[in-house]
Amino acid sequence: MGFDENGRAAGLVRAQEKATALFAETERRGLVAPGRGEREVSDAIRDLANDMFGTTKHWHKRIIRSGPNTLLPYRDNPPDRVIGADDIAFADFGPIFEEYEADFGRTYVFGDDPDKHRLLADLPRIFDAGRAAFQADEHITGAQLYAEVERLAGDAGWEIGIWHSGHLVGEFPHETNDGAKTESYITPDNTGPLRRTDRSGRHCHWILELHLVDRDKGFGGFYEQLLDLA
Repeated sequence: MGFDENGRAAGLVRAQEKATALFAETERRGLVAPGRGEREVSDAIRDLANDMFGTTKHWHKRIIRSGPNTLLPYRDNPPDRVIGADDIAFADFGPIFEEYEADFGRTYVFGDDPDKHRLLADLPRIFDAGRAAFQADEHITGAQLYAEVERLAGDAGWEIGIWHSGHLVGEFPHETNDGAKTESYITPDNTGPLRRTDRSGRHCHWILELHLVDRDKGFGGFYEQLLDLA
């Protein structure tokens, strides 16, 4: 069976462009701000997405985390917390645009804490270095890319805060289930090449996801977007 691979890639890029615009407008309006609760901010961004794009579906739970909650992995559901004046927060949203998934994450720092600002600067830098490693090796495996991200993070003084550093993305719902967990994620156990086709014969496209933490200082940050297309 043939697939319109160019159309699929273009759909994923368009979805990310809309997510980028959503986050830019979120920042312009100051929706993530001290004094606001995490759930309040999440709902405000959801409503903004609906206003901008008519988006009503998200393929994973919407996440706003701040302070010590930024250490916690995706699967956790900590109590709602109010963002503080000298705080760090991140947003992780997975809106669906025209049936294509976006997965986009950014970090926000309030106040003058130099370590938090260093993490804010390191996240996009490490993302770009990870993408460069992917682009430089056409046979790179999930395990190899994870190891490179782990090395880059360690050299900068951070740890990876979750068990993977990215995953498949595609049409909703994308192919991530327990039976295919290893091959669907950028993880130490995924020894297969990232450039491959999925079980349906479609080209695999990937999100690079960085959750970097300093457990001693009690905070983390987050950054994610498409690895291989844009």
